[in-house]
Amino acid sequence: MDSSMKAHIAGYNVHRVGFYSAILTSVLTVITFIAALTAIPISGANCRKDCIEYPYLEIESRFPRDYWWMFLAIGLMVVYVVLMVSIHQYAPAEKKIYSQIGLIFALMAALILIVDYFVQVTVIQASIKNGETEGITLLTQYNPHGIFIALEELGYLVMSLAFMCFAPVFGRANRLERAVRWLFIGDFGIVIVALILMVMAYGVDREDRFEVVAISVNWLVLIVGGGLLSRVFRRAMAQ
Repeated sequence: MDSSMKAHIAGYNVHRVGFYSAILTSVLTVITFIAALTAIPISGANCRKDCIEYPYLEIESRFPRDYWWMFLAIGLMVVYVVLMVSIHQYAPAEKKIYSQIGLIFALMAALILIVDYFVQVTVIQASIKNGETEGITLLTQYNPHGIFIALEELGYLVMSLAFMCFAPVFGRANRLERAVRWLFIGDFGIVIVALILMVMAYGVDREDRFEVVAISVNWLVLIVGGGLLSRVFRRAMAQ
């Protein structure tokens, strides 16, 4: 087998993995989004009545319905990393410096969020059930300025930065790739502007307002971007 044939097979494998991971990312994000909307914590800035208040210990009745979506989100982060690796492999040689940086940020974002969600589904439930409530106040997702919200904000900020770094990869002169590029740039722009506005308006008392914006914008980009990227990779497979 000559080198050109090996390169063709390697490229085809990259495009195939990218195609299926893009579809799976889009579908899994939709499912996770729906699950999360049915399990919004009754606390924080968006709660209007029957809210759980500090020290957030009366939450045992919220298990497991408020936590199922986190299992889905952990799986989503794994698929997201596979898709980002595929984009890095898809990038032309002169653009790989940008995709390499983007991939590093994507790995950072995924790790932050996986740890954040895993702590919630393993530590919080067991601790409340066994009456071990010391430190729960700071860790629980019901605390709008706790560690869970802070890590989600950080994770989705880094994910937006990863999208921005991946944007230059899609510079070919066709409408499909331009759409992906501007979608990624738009994600970063919206999230950064939202953070600035939230800090200006609320300072350290922004609670979970920015987290809601950041997760919503990034998940929408994963849904739409997954669909667009599946077409990008499918077109590359056909060449």
